[in-house]
Amino acid sequence: MLLKQPVSQSDRLLSRTHPVTVGALPKAALLHRPLRSDSAAEGTSRQHSISGQFTLSAAFRPATSIKAVATEPAQQQKKISFAHCQRLEDFVQILQAIVDAGKAPKILLPAFVDLYTNYSNAILNSGLQTATQHNVSSVMGAIADRVLHEFVEPYKFPVVHKRLLAPYDYYAFGQNYVRNLINFRHSFIGSVERFTEVQRQLEAGDNVIFLANHQTEADPGVFALLLEASHPKLATEVIYVAGDRVIQDPLCKPFSMGRNLYCVYSKKHLDDIPELRSEKMASNRRAVGAMLKELGQGGRLVWIAPSGGRDRPDAEGQWAPDKFDPSAVELMRHLAAKSGKPAHFWPFAMLSWRVMPPPTQKEKALGERRLTHFSATGISLGEELDVPGILSGISQEEKAQRQAALAYAAYAAVAQEYATLETATQAAEDEQMDGIPSHFSQPFPMPALK
Repeated sequence: MLLKQPVSQSDRLLSRTHPVTVGALPKAALLHRPLRSDSAAEGTSRQHSISGQFTLSAAFRPATSIKAVATEPAQQQKKISFAHCQRLEDFVQILQAIVDAGKAPKILLPAFVDLYTNYSNAILNSGLQTATQHNVSSVMGAIADRVLHEFVEPYKFPVVHKRLLAPYDYYAFGQNYVRNLINFRHSFIGSVERFTEVQRQLEAGDNVIFLANHQTEADPGVFALLLEASHPKLATEVIYVAGDRVIQDPLCKPFSMGRNLYCVYSKKHLDDIPELRSEKMASNRRAVGAMLKELGQGGRLVWIAPSGGRDRPDAEGQWAPDKFDPSAVELMRHLAAKSGKPAHFWPFAMLSWRVMPPPTQKEKALGERRLTHFSATGISLGEELDVPGILSGISQEEKAQRQAALAYAAYAAVAQEYATLETATQAAEDEQMDGIPSHFSQPFPMPALK
């Protein structure tokens, strides 16, 4: 069940917020310390414990300052930090000053209030020991810090992006945000031994392609959190074929910076701005060339959503994987074949929509509303696709039929695994453990309850 959004509380807060100057900011928000050094932020060796096995990385905590909105010389500029913000009102006071100074768009403030409110509801109602206001404030402080940092020093993604761990650990940043939203007790991995086989294939220098459905912006975090205990290399080394929205949306960018990406423009959004179509297509050609070079080195795990976007509910509100685009599947088959390295294609199912459901309709504009919920998730691999067997009996000249056959075989396998994931998570929520298929397991640490 979706948590109700207390919009009236957010509205009251915004309505009583008055413009604030930088000079009027809380003393705790004005710092003169420099950006943390590489040695202080590198990796996740220093950690601040929340509870048991669940920790916040030091590099993730909102200690890194951003440039203030004052128009002083650079060497005299004060720094603004959200490290000491403990309530929503504390964040609003600082953000209001930044917006009033014209250093961030006006939409940022209500968008942040909305995200903070529903994220806080999701966490504080989870029943976990980590469900504290301090935890919420730490996570939201990091988000405010990193999003505003993008307005000061915007990051431009190369076509091949390697996850950024220093001087700020964006991987830990994303993991800690998503970790709070996963109900691990009701979450599952299907056929965990298949992930072990994938790891073996990668270690042999082969390439592995996950043909996956895609449900939320949190999918990379869900994938990594469910696998990091049993298959840590898969969790961190996977490369996502990422569309333009996740590398352009101001709120999404910091999360994307913590993942390995092949950056492409989705076919569904090529014409959103007609005058940019040729530029986007040229960028896609560069990305394809870079992907071929990468695959030629072998040992690459590539996740692609051949549907071209996130799943959406049907007219009855039911969720299922969206149909795969045959041309997207064919592109990966072609690149894998041309790379000169052995390749393996696996149908991969992801269930995550309850955690952070996308808008029910596809939106062209960036800056969509983010609703979050504490919920079950799941991932599962179907049997490795026998590509030669699927294409046997279809002549080389019948290209469209060959592409359609491979895409359908992958989609059908994903849909089957997804349906089983739905069954397993629902059985867990209903406490009917005998309804959980035997090949589903929970090889990850369980958070402590209150």
